[in-house]
Amino acid sequence: MKKSFTIHDLPESERPRERLRKFGAEALSAQELLALILGRGIPGESVTVTGQRLLSTFGNIKAISEASLEELAKVKGIGLAKASQIKAAFELAKRKDGEAIKFSRKPVQYSEDVVKIIAKDLKDKKKEHCKAILLNSRNQLVNIVDISIGSLTANILHPREIFKEAIQASAASVILVHNHPSGDCEPSEDDLKITKRVSEAGKILNIEVLDHLIIAKNGFLSFKEKGLI
Repeated sequence: MKKSFTIHDLPESERPRERLRKFGAEALSAQELLALILGRGIPGESVTVTGQRLLSTFGNIKAISEASLEELAKVKGIGLAKASQIKAAFELAKRKDGEAIKFSRKPVQYSEDVVKIIAKDLKDKKKEHCKAILLNSRNQLVNIVDISIGSLTANILHPREIFKEAIQASAASVILVHNHPSGDCEPSEDDLKITKRVSEAGKILNIEVLDHLIIAKNGFLSFKEKGLI
């Protein structure tokens, strides 16, 4: 019976862990970094070969990070356990970026500031995701909260879902952001209706809706800059 190959089966000079210790993580290839995450190959195959298969299957690291658990698990040598390890690693990286933004005290003043904060997380989603950026009285970021997943309709997105989070965070204002997987930034009728409805609710609660941004692969649209809010 063939044994599973681990990183320790490689010559010491080629072991990713040893190379990381000697040269730093930035010196490792994507294949080597994946090998460290996976830890163990399959019977008759080195873990570095498994890492290379992942790259060959999806094309690049970005595509791997966006793949579902099921898609990753289908790759020979991965399975659900290793797929879970991969998803966890990318999620930690995403949260690190989010925390760096969250703890920045730079005011959010322009639509470009919002795009820098959130576009990376939204533009490649296959479904519509709506988030609310919560700001304090100085327009500094308080939190980013998930509001809904799915096409925006009055049945899915209700003002109470947004302002419940804003009130709990003592936010002074909010910016709505959602993506269009189609790549088209133009707002739908539902987008326009919901934005108006949420803005009116914000006036009653004294929590201003500063803007609503639509993010797509081809760019973004600001309701405020278009005079739609």
